[in-house]
Amino acid sequence: MSDAIRKVAIIGSGPAGLTAALYTARANLKPLVIEGLDAGGQLMLTTAVENFPGFTDGIMGPELMAAMRAQAERFGAEFVRGNVESVQLRTPPFHIKTSDETIAARAVIIATGASAKLLGLPSERLLMGHGVSTCATCDGFFFRGRKIAVIGGGDSAMEEAVFLTRFAEHVTVVHRRDTLRASKIMQDKALAHPKITFAWNTEVVEVLGASTGAVTGLRLRNLETSAESDLAVDGVFVAIGHEPNTTLFKGQLEMDANGYLIARGGAKTSVAGVFACGDVQDHVYRQAITAAGSGCMAAIDAERYLEHHGH
Repeated sequence: MSDAIRKVAIIGSGPAGLTAALYTARANLKPLVIEGLDAGGQLMLTTAVENFPGFTDGIMGPELMAAMRAQAERFGAEFVRGNVESVQLRTPPFHIKTSDETIAARAVIIATGASAKLLGLPSERLLMGHGVSTCATCDGFFFRGRKIAVIGGGDSAMEEAVFLTRFAEHVTVVHRRDTLRASKIMQDKALAHPKITFAWNTEVVEVLGASTGAVTGLRLRNLETSAESDLAVDGVFVAIGHEPNTTLFKGQLEMDANGYLIARGGAKTSVAGVFACGDVQDHVYRQAITAAGSGCMAAIDAERYLEHHGH
């Protein structure tokens, strides 16, 4: 275990964690950022980002993350690559155990994000950011005048399907059952929309287009007849939910019924000195810019907490 007690440790290195790192570094708190194995967060899986302010022609997701990391580093943020294995967040100093060391800190900022649930197909992962997406708000614009498939049957799937009709020529909703899990109002909207059709009792076997580097369609299987067919689409939006990355904090921090951390009065969690930002505490907006904004909030809250406690 390191002898020195850090003022601030940040778990996670997406837009929220890197913004928190920038602000705490500029406050001379010398933050240590534990990047995790998936450094950079979900934007590392995207190609062009066109809705982050300041980039007229857009910017590639990995390029944006590299720039944010370099900016935080310039002001004194330190980075370690280890994955967090366990935490002690009941009493300060807090302890974070990685695969390589145990880190003690007077304040902790949690920015571990939420992971989109995926179908688990090799072709899906291969074409992520090349026609496969988990965010209609982020990527819908790229599919203007194209045919799109949305996978799922809950509220988020119906919201994405309806939203995508603004751009798409047509949207096909692929659902494993013959009824929707979505709320009645969202079902009615989607079912009545002239641009949306449904493939019921159907699962995705493969995302087509791996050989060309871009989605060309879906191979579908009817779960009643086992018959397979191909559906020509240019985009696939997987909308089967998100999983907040909060397993480490169960039993130590207050969460909602879905496992998202609860932040009150800014970024404050149920434990004084522990702060949460980004998608780990946001199941509504889930945008890079809102994550970055909440990272700023967490950093300022942490700075004020440390000042109040004489650090």
